[in-house]
Amino acid sequence: MLDILSVPYNALHEMRNLGGPVVNWIFLACVLMWSIVLERYWYFSHALKGDVAQALAKWQARTNKFSWSSRQIRAAMISRLNAAMSSRLGVLRVLVPMCPLLGLLGTVSGMLDVFDAMAARGSADARSMANGVSEAMICTLTGLAVSITGLYPVYYFRRRVRTETEVLADKFSF
Repeated sequence: MLDILSVPYNALHEMRNLGGPVVNWIFLACVLMWSIVLERYWYFSHALKGDVAQALAKWQARTNKFSWSSRQIRAAMISRLNAAMSSRLGVLRVLVPMCPLLGLLGTVSGMLDVFDAMAARGSADARSMANGVSEAMICTLTGLAVSITGLYPVYYFRRRVRTETEVLADKFSF
């Protein structure tokens, strides 16, 4: 049973060793990306309700809701909630396209290793080229896989921020 559970760990460990140092950076970006995704999911499912309830209570406690200053306060409350919802999404939006670029960096460094091995031996020996090509392909695969897993969460949270902001504007009635 333990052998079955350790298979994914062993595969990731082997991929990290075969892909070179760039794969470590891609995995670090993956951990950071999914930490942000989980934190944002928790915020939207738990903490946002409390923030909205607190802001709505402040708005409902106001006696004058029709003056210019009240409209500005309403806009500021909605803007603060929007900023809280959008927090860390910029980092997430950078990490997703950064992973394939890191994979490309690993690909280029792996191919440079291939050319160095060819130049050192003076011939295009398949055995000397295999390590560099393998490193290049593993970096590309890792970067693309991590990026693909982050595409939907970025889309989901951006859409959710827009939707929740529109709902908030309706809740803060005059």
